[in-house]
Amino acid sequence: MYCIVHPVFATVGVTANIKGLNFILLMLSSVTIAAAGYIINDYFDLNIDLINKPDKLVVDKIISRRWVIMWHLLLSSIGVALAIYLDFTSPVKFLTLANLACVGFLFLYSISLKKKLLTGNILISLLTAWVILVITYAETSNLLRSINIAPSTTKVTRISFLYAGFAFIISLIREVVKDMEDIEGDRKYNCYTMPIAWGINTSKVFVSVWLVVLIAALGIVQVYVLQFKWWWSAGYCILFIIFPLLYIFKNLLKANTSRDYHKLSSLIKLTMFTGILSMIFFRIYL
Repeated sequence: MYCIVHPVFATVGVTANIKGLNFILLMLSSVTIAAAGYIINDYFDLNIDLINKPDKLVVDKIISRRWVIMWHLLLSSIGVALAIYLDFTSPVKFLTLANLACVGFLFLYSISLKKKLLTGNILISLLTAWVILVITYAETSNLLRSINIAPSTTKVTRISFLYAGFAFIISLIREVVKDMEDIEGDRKYNCYTMPIAWGINTSKVFVSVWLVVLIAALGIVQVYVLQFKWWWSAGYCILFIIFPLLYIFKNLLKANTSRDYHKLSSLIKLTMFTGILSMIFFRIYL
């Protein structure tokens, strides 16, 4: 919102649909629904986590199962209630349906889809991308008919899909790496994840291909932005996004223990964060 929507809309004098308190509430709705998703996932993963990460258990160790369900229902309800409020107090509509869908998908993921080959991985990656695209939807859905500001909405949409694509691919990569990390517990409880269905080596090839695609796409973007002399942006992306991805690629090929995959998963999360921070350059250069 701060780095892309505001500077782009400022060039044509357009005010954001979601601003001030409403923007904070939109963020909180996403956060509470994501938190509820993590909670219900931990609830249904209790037996698997007893094998994969017994020292990090929360359910039945710190919080009882009954309270876990209560927290899931409470946070999901808050997320949906905030969307209902925004539907009535802002120009944006259908956020309630979107949030209800997210709650439903996260519940289905926890009870079933995460155990199916690629289905759960793709779903989580799509929901990660949606966190970015919900802003684009909120800010452009009722502006597209205006001829005067169509170029601005197109620019916001284009940049948003660039980041959503990054979010989708890197989330998919991390999901499969996590499956490789958790293979022992998943196998015992009849999960049909990629490392179990296709084997570790094939899963590594799958992740490696997506890493190459992501690195190549980022490289093309840097060549494009250098035409506009975005030197600092290109330097940042090469140093803090592309280089870490190359490091992940190199170490993925020789990883063979759960600890190795855990380290890679943590580094992927860090690269997600540096990717998000790169938005600041649009604020600087636009």
